[in-house]
Amino acid sequence: MLDKILNELAETPTRLVAVSKTKPNSAIEELYQKGQRIFGENRVQELVEKEASLPKDIQWHLIGHLQTNKVKYIAPFVAMIHSIDSQKLLQEVNKQAAKQQRIIEVLLQFHIAQETSKFGLNLSEAKTLLDSEAYAKMDNIRIVGVMGMASFSDDLVLVRQEFKNLKSHFDRLKQDYFLGDENFKEISMGMSGDYKIAVEEGSTLVRIGSLLFGSRG
Repeated sequence: MLDKILNELAETPTRLVAVSKTKPNSAIEELYQKGQRIFGENRVQELVEKEASLPKDIQWHLIGHLQTNKVKYIAPFVAMIHSIDSQKLLQEVNKQAAKQQRIIEVLLQFHIAQETSKFGLNLSEAKTLLDSEAYAKMDNIRIVGVMGMASFSDDLVLVRQEFKNLKSHFDRLKQDYFLGDENFKEISMGMSGDYKIAVEEGSTLVRIGSLLFGSRG
């Protein structure tokens, strides 16, 4: 399945984040041996344990909801954090990245789904964050794009519209805050059930787990 997905993405600018949460190291190593290098985890403790025991050229992405008190554990190594949903969290990432003398790439997470249970900013909140004096002083984070989770729905028209909305948010932020910034280029959207629609709507990072590893155990 990895080869099939990579072949589909080969004609696009989209990269694959293999979502390895709950999967054993052996399953990750199997994909690693086939050339996959970007893996996504939801939980900090699991991510820290895997990073310690797996090859060091893996790019680890934290894709789940992140609590501020957990940032310090992943700051030494995490390649990208997809789930920045508050100024408080962004400040903590900046603080912990500074301690590690790193710049950590992050995505602003937007709430684009129907479900209220999902996390994320709206456009107004994102602009407030980007206009803030606090953000202006953050030298150890780099906002490189946006992330969103579509509704868990069989209504693919709805899902496509939610992806369009996220792309619209990206375009607005690019125009208003990141014009000329080549680093601001990522749109993380699309999972196993809807990644083909996400790619059509401009996704640059698809987060695929069950298609690669089977259903969660």
